[in-house]
Amino acid sequence: FEYKETIETGSKAAARGGVTSICPMPNTKPVIDSPESVKDLLKRADCSPVHILPIGACTIGQEGKELADIEGMKDAGIVALSEDGKSVMDSALFRKLLKEAARLDLPMFSHCEDKALVEGGVMNKGKKSEELGLPGITNSVEDVIVARDIIMSKEAGNRLHLCHCSTADSVVLVEMAKKQGLPVSAEVCPHHFTMSDDEITEDNGRFKMNPPLRNRADVDALKEGLKTGIMEVISTDHAPHGKEEKDQSMLKAPFGIVGLETSFALGYTELVDKGVLTLSQLVEKMSVNPAKVLGIDKGNLAPGKAADIVIADITKEYKIDSSKFVSKGKNTPFDGKKVKGRVITTIVDGKIVYKY
Repeated sequence: FEYKETIETGSKAAARGGVTSICPMPNTKPVIDSPESVKDLLKRADCSPVHILPIGACTIGQEGKELADIEGMKDAGIVALSEDGKSVMDSALFRKLLKEAARLDLPMFSHCEDKALVEGGVMNKGKKSEELGLPGITNSVEDVIVARDIIMSKEAGNRLHLCHCSTADSVVLVEMAKKQGLPVSAEVCPHHFTMSDDEITEDNGRFKMNPPLRNRADVDALKEGLKTGIMEVISTDHAPHGKEEKDQSMLKAPFGIVGLETSFALGYTELVDKGVLTLSQLVEKMSVNPAKVLGIDKGNLAPGKAADIVIADITKEYKIDSSKFVSKGKNTPFDGKKVKGRVITTIVDGKIVYKY
C-alpha cells in the first residue's frame, strides 16, 4: 500500500507533527505477524528520522483463527500486540492470546468493535445519519467489546490498552476497571474530542473513521475523562488513504483519517486553550503516559535520557493546510481549520530531524 504511505513519508510526517516515536500497526501487506516480518520492517526503518516501535498482529494474517508467533515477535522487537482495525472475535482464542501476552509482559492494544453489530454502518447512528440517509454504527458496537476485553484481561492478568475510545460508556467502563486496580489504560484521538457528528456537513469520505465521530454528549464525556485522568493517553490513529479512495460517499470510502501532523495543534487548541487541560497535562498524555503504557524509558528529560524533544510555538495561530502535509495521506476533516500550536523543531536522540 505504498500509494497510501511509506515508512519514509510516515516517519517524516511524524517528525513534522512533533512525534518522536511511532508504533506502526500490523495491518500492512504482508501483515506483521512473524519474527521475520518484524525484522524486515525494522531493517527497512533504518531510514526513519524517528523511533519506530512495531506492534505485532495477534493472529496469523489478522484472520482471527490462529495465534501468531508472539514470543518470536517479541524477541524480534515488537512492543505490543494488536489486531488493529478489528477485534479477535473468538473469545476462547482471545483468552489464549491474553494469557500469552501476560506471560510475555506485552501490552494488548484493543480496537474494540463487535463486528456482528456493525451491520454495514459508516457513521454514528443518530439524527445526522438519518438526515444523510446513511447506515449508522451504534455505541454498543464499541462498548460491548470494551466490557469483554476488560473482564477477560482481569482473568488473564495482562496489561490492556484500549485504543481510540469514542463513547461515554467507554469512559465509565475504564473508570470501573481502574477502581478495581486493573492494569487498564485508554486513549482518545483528537478527532473524537474535537468534532461531533453534528459537524459532518456532507456525505464525504473525509468524515469516515472507525470508530466514527460520535454525538456531543460522547465528546463531552471524553473531554471529562481526559481532564480527570481516566483516559490518560492522546494518540492519532493515523490512517492515510489515496485521494480517490476518500473523495467519495462514505458508503464506498475506506475508514480512517490522518493525524500525525495535526495532533499537537488540535490538542492544544481544543483542550489547553479552552481550559480542559494544562499544557503540562497535554504533554503528559502525548508523551509521558504513552511511554508508561509501552513500558519504555522515554517521555522525560532527565540527565542521561534520550534527547527526544519538541519545540512548539503555542501562540502561533494558523490554518491547517493538508496540501502541505508530508504524509501521502491528505484525508482530514480539519483542512482549513484555525488552530494554535505550531511545531517548530523536532529533535530525536539529540539530532534535529525537523525544522519549520
